[in-house]
Amino acid sequence: MSVPASYGFDHLERMSDHRGLFEHAAGTVRREEHGYCTDDNARLVVVASREPHVGAPPRLGRLALGFVLDAQSPDGRCRNRMDRTGRWTDAPATDDCWGRALWALGTAAAHHPDPLVRLRSLGAFASGARQRSTWPHAMAFASLGAAEVITIDPGQRAARRLLADALDAIGPIPHDRAWRWPLARLTYANPTLAEAVIAAGAALGRADDVRRGLTMLAWLLELETPAGHLSVTGAGGRGPGEAGPQFDQQPIEVAALADACWRACAVTGDQGWGRGIALAAAWFGGDNDAGLEMFDAASGGGYDGLEREGVNLNQGAESTLAFISTMQRARAFAPAP
Repeated sequence: MSVPASYGFDHLERMSDHRGLFEHAAGTVRREEHGYCTDDNARLVVVASREPHVGAPPRLGRLALGFVLDAQSPDGRCRNRMDRTGRWTDAPATDDCWGRALWALGTAAAHHPDPLVRLRSLGAFASGARQRSTWPHAMAFASLGAAEVITIDPGQRAARRLLADALDAIGPIPHDRAWRWPLARLTYANPTLAEAVIAAGAALGRADDVRRGLTMLAWLLELETPAGHLSVTGAGGRGPGEAGPQFDQQPIEVAALADACWRACAVTGDQGWGRGIALAAAWFGGDNDAGLEMFDAASGGGYDGLEREGVNLNQGAESTLAFISTMQRARAFAPAP
């Protein structure tokens, strides 16, 4: 698939107001009644940081970062859900929104052009990094933020401790050669676990952990390309011996694979990992189990899911951010004109 010139930031602007990015859409129209979530605003901080600091991306990035900072409680835990009136509706916790918030804060601390914003983000990261989650995925998301912090402060103790604890939380690969995955089932954002192990191992100088993450990623990529195109784990998850194709397939799975392959290439220098990024981009372009495009060229939004009968045509925040993220990684690997 050719990489579109527009990545969907215009659609994200339509999905946002003065508080932040709304979560859901009916077609291209934001569904304000469902409110906002920290998960999506944190993702927006990350993807906006990869773009030049002009136009919509920096505006949206500032908006989303403000949302994430407001979501954090004084003890470093994080709230996830805000209603359309600006009222938080859940209690602070250390589930996925905490992990994604730390990912966003670490990214802003490392990459934001304003030094005062970098400093504030680093302080908020350090506050959140005092906490730990019982969920491996949350620890994986948080470790990606810690890896960003290490790029600007290699000795930062909070980040280094978090990275080490994330490696322990994700766990070792079983000896069973048929199931090279640390969890009993594949669930959601699966490649992020592999990326976290690669990133943490590289940041801490632990070569065995880098190899472990690469082994996980290579196994997952082989499992999910049985017919030469990407066929990701469905929303119901997948265990040993369960065959695909599975539905619904979520764009977040595809974006996570592109990110993990990008990480593998960045750490090892092996351009062969670009194949996974190309497969992820092609999935959005229609090289998937249904042969259908997973983005709207008119709006720039990403569709919400690949179903057995077709495509979920709603263009919510998560799916659009997944499309943008995948195209960013594909753009990095596109041959020069």
